[in-house]
Order: sequence, then C-alpha cells, then structure tokens
Amino acid sequence: MTCRTRFAPSPSGDLHVGGARTALFCWALARKHNGVFLLRIEDTDQKRSSDAASLGFLRDLRWLGIGWDEGPEDEGFGGGDHGPYFQSQRLSVYQEHLQRLIDAGMAYPAFETGEELAAARDQARAEKRPYRYDRSALQLDPAEVQRRLERGDNHVIRFRVPDDSEVIIRDEVLGEIRIAPGEVDDFVIRKADGFPTYHFAVVVDDASMGVTHVVRGQEHLANTPRHVLLQHALDFDRPVYAHLPLIQNPDGSKMSKRDKDKALRKEIKDRGLTGAHSVDSESWEAWLGDKTRQLPYECAERLAEEIGIDLPEVSVDDFRRAGYLPEVLINYLALLGWSAGDDLEKFDGAFLCENFTLDRIGKSNARFDRQKLLAFNLDAIQAMTPEVFLERFRAHCEAEHPEFIEQTTPEQFALIAESNRERAKTLDDPARSCRFFVMDDEDITWPVTKGTRKALAKGEPSGFKRLQDLSSVLSGIESFTASSVEAALQAWADEHAEGNFGAAGMPLRVAVTGGTTSPPLPDTLAILGKASVLRRIERCLACAPDFAS
Repeated sequence: MTCRTRFAPSPSGDLHVGGARTALFCWALARKHNGVFLLRIEDTDQKRSSDAASLGFLRDLRWLGIGWDEGPEDEGFGGGDHGPYFQSQRLSVYQEHLQRLIDAGMAYPAFETGEELAAARDQARAEKRPYRYDRSALQLDPAEVQRRLERGDNHVIRFRVPDDSEVIIRDEVLGEIRIAPGEVDDFVIRKADGFPTYHFAVVVDDASMGVTHVVRGQEHLANTPRHVLLQHALDFDRPVYAHLPLIQNPDGSKMSKRDKDKALRKEIKDRGLTGAHSVDSESWEAWLGDKTRQLPYECAERLAEEIGIDLPEVSVDDFRRAGYLPEVLINYLALLGWSAGDDLEKFDGAFLCENFTLDRIGKSNARFDRQKLLAFNLDAIQAMTPEVFLERFRAHCEAEHPEFIEQTTPEQFALIAESNRERAKTLDDPARSCRFFVMDDEDITWPVTKGTRKALAKGEPSGFKRLQDLSSVLSGIESFTASSVEAALQAWADEHAEGNFGAAGMPLRVAVTGGTTSPPLPDTLAILGKASVLRRIERCLACAPDFAS
C-alpha cells in the first residue's frame, strides 16, 4: 500500500511554524516510503478563510522546499486525480456522504438557535457539569421536522453518536488512548450555511483521497474521537495517527500568531503611550480594547519600528522576511520533536527524508529557541562562498529591499555584500544595518546620543574640527577606492593623530552614516562615492550647534 500523507491548512492567516513543521514531517514521511504528499486547503470556514492566505501557504511551502505531489496546481507542483483540493469546491462530495448518514438514521437536523445553545451551556456551567447536547431535536415530531425543513428554517445536521461508543485510538506518538462511552455528544457535521464542519469534511476527504497517515499537532487530538466515530459510521478505513508535540515559546507559553501583538501591547503599556503615528486613533483604540484583534502585518512592523522594538517571528513569512535561510529553518523545525540520533543536529532535507520515522518523535512539547536558530543561520552563512552569499543576498533584497538593487550599481551592491558577509547572521542584517547606503544625502540625520556626541563633539581637537581637515583630504583623492581612501586616511592619522586611525574613522563614520556602526570605513566611503561622502560631511558640520548644549 502506498503511503499517502497530507497537509491540510485552514487559510485564515500566515503559515505558523507549527504548521510548517507538520507539513515538513508529512512530506518527509511520504518521501521516506516513496509515497505521495498531498496538499489540501480546508476553507469551509467562509468567515475566516481568504484567497490571499491560500496563496501565502503555497508560497511558503515552495520557499521551504516542501513540494507537494497532489493538490492545488502552482508553479509545477500539484494536480492529481483526487481533486478538487479546496474543500469549498467539494460540497457535492460531502452532501453524498451526509445523505448516507441521514438515510441510515445516523444524522439528523437540529433547529436550536445560537442563543438557546448558549443558554444551555450557561446552565451546565452554573450547575458545574460538562455540557452535553441533550438531543432535544430528536424529540420533535417527524411531520414537524419535515414542515420546518420545507419552510427553510435554519438548521444544522448533527451526527448521532452511538450510546455504546467507546473509542480506542492507537497513536504512533502517544500510544493507546481510550475514550469512554458518553464522552462524545452528538456533534454538528453540517453548519447552517450548508458547509460541512471541519470534523465531517476532513474525514470524508481523507478517505476520498486515500490518506493512509494523518500526522498533525496535538491540539487536534481532542478531535480524533469524532473522526474515528465518523469513519466507522461511513465504513471508511482508519488512517494511522501521529499527533505531534506542541511548539512553545522559551517560557513555556504557546507560540501564537498573537505574540507580536502581545509584545507591542506590553511595550505600549510599560511606556504609557497613548498613540502612535503609524496607527490611526480609531484603529489604536479598537486594537487596545480587544486583545484578540491583530494589527495587519505592515502596520505592526511600522509600529514596532516607531517604538523601537523587534517583533518575535512566528510565521514562515516572518522568518523569510527576517533573512533566515529556508534550509536552516527546516533543519531547526525538524529538531522540534524529532531526533536524528547520535546527537546529530545539523542535516539537510535529503537526510531527513532518508531517515525520518514516526518512532523518533518525542512526546514532550518543544521549546522554540530563537538564539539557537540564529546561531544555525550564522554558521550556514559563514560557510558560504562570497559568490553564493552575494547571490542569496541579492535574491533577498529583490524580494524585501528592492531599493538596494535600484539605487546601487552592481559593483556597489557587491561591495555591500562582501563588507557584511563575515558578520551577517541573517540575509536581512546587511540591509538593516546599511540602510544609509540607499538614503538620499539630504535624509541623513545625526541624533545627539552618547556615541555620536563622543565622536563629534568631545576631545581636542573635536571630531567636527577633524572633519574639516578630512574633507580636504578626501576631496583630493582622484581614484576613490577603498584602498586609496584607507591609505589617505592612514597618512593623515600618522601626521595628525600619532597614527591613530580611529581619530579619523569615528567622526567620518558618524558623518556619513548618522550612527556609530558600519562596515569597514574605507569600504563604506568607497561604496558611497566621493560626492556623497563630501556632501554628508558638509551637512554634518552644519549641525555642530545641535551638539553644543
């Protein structure tokens, strides 16, 4: 029997790293057994699903190198004989199996309103007992049921759980799990809008698509008894189940899509902020007043930049934008729950596919250590040749920082890449630390900080006075290359600063960048070019009064 695994995300947001790990393990298991990995989009929740999220999932999986054999067709991936692969396009399939259950007396319409069900739950809570649906719909006269159906009254379809329904689940990770009769009440399998619930659609699709192994997060374990009951009622084969340990933050909290908003709210509360330029007042009040509300990605990034904090990466897109390498991310995700053995930590996707087995998945929840991932990424970057780093950095800038491509020559871009290669931890580091390269000379500013004050205003002679001399030195260089700039500055330092290159270096660095850090100064000046360097020095000298106080 061919091993067939599936990854079935709900397109309600970006692909969380937990979902990416699930996809990775499903893909690796299928490859290990020369099987089939299929992708299915579970978009039956019409209020939460979006086409943009579906496309984002496809992009993220491609970026990670996780190719699907069957599923939505996209850039050479997908297709297959078991489609459609969007649940919203499979309603006739669900209706066929739904009718089977109704005809067999295993499912029935229920007309309770949301308010009535909420009141029943409140009563159960007040009586300190678990809520169970009381099957009141089954007490209706059949003729009354038919009249209400013909009249078009809103209703759902519930599955009638057998009274003697002990469920035994044999999980490849967690072992045997028993659910006693009565623990599962009659649950909804078709919503009032005509769409199937997750429970019903996933069971029908797994059977229709020949899925043999269901690998998913432990948050789905509570759903599995319902799925097993439906499989039995519909006479479907039961797939092998493997529920993965959760991925948590270092403090043991759930690694959630809301972590970014949580970090922003905490900073705002700690600093007592009442508003921000990057968020309009109406959105600000609504967002702060509802802790479940999330700011759009771009808005959250602008707010974080405005208040000066880095947001935690949570989704695959976050890590891609932050400049992590896809091969490093899948390596690290594989370690969150799976052991390669022999204390081996670094390996590629091919190794994972060759060696992946379910019995090496642990039961304990995994902690996501961003510092360890960053160290992995640094090691991978430092192992690159200059040519490979240049290529990878260029591709990242084309996607995330096109201004670095548009506003530099190929030679300048190559110099930026090479001057950052040995110290970059991510592909985004050079762009973040070297934004001054692509800023207009007129947009450079010199905030008065301890570092800039020391570089420009302290000492005798001060940095400002040294800049006046250095401007003349630099203007006299005909071939403005890194080597000629370094030679000229060193000659000046030998004559005027007892050979201390830093006497020239720090004032110049602040003058041309607006800050105290940059790639090696001769490289920085050569990349900017003589005209830009001299203009920035001129403007920096003009701001000397700001440092006088």
